[in-house]
Amino acid sequence: MILLTDEQREQLLINGRDRDADHIPVVKFFNPLGQGVWLATELDEDGDTLFGLADLGEPELGSFNLSEMIAVRLPLGLGIERDILFEGLYPLSVWAEAARRTGSIREAERVLHAIHTTRSDSPAKA
Repeated sequence: MILLTDEQREQLLINGRDRDADHIPVVKFFNPLGQGVWLATELDEDGDTLFGLADLGEPELGSFNLSEMIAVRLPLGLGIERDILFEGLYPLSVWAEAARRTGSIREAERVLHAIHTTRSDSPAKA
């Protein structure tokens, strides 16, 4: 699987030029066989260093390398994958706080999705 589309790569590079902003995650990567979820908001000009929220047992903000994720070889010939249905919806600070409170990015995603769905289903007030 291609881990980044051209559009995602371009948006990550654009975000990487504005480090002070609280960007919405552009892409979510995950280990299909276990622990490991990454939300990327920025890509350095080197084309390899991503910044975002990583969860390998405990969610934390930081940098990670695209090349290392591509190199991961899991059983059954699998590797790290990109969630093609992922929608960031909220700035990284919201994701980080939700992940800290719930203990993981996966749990934070459930909570944030439920909040978003509830807000989307609410009738507009007149």
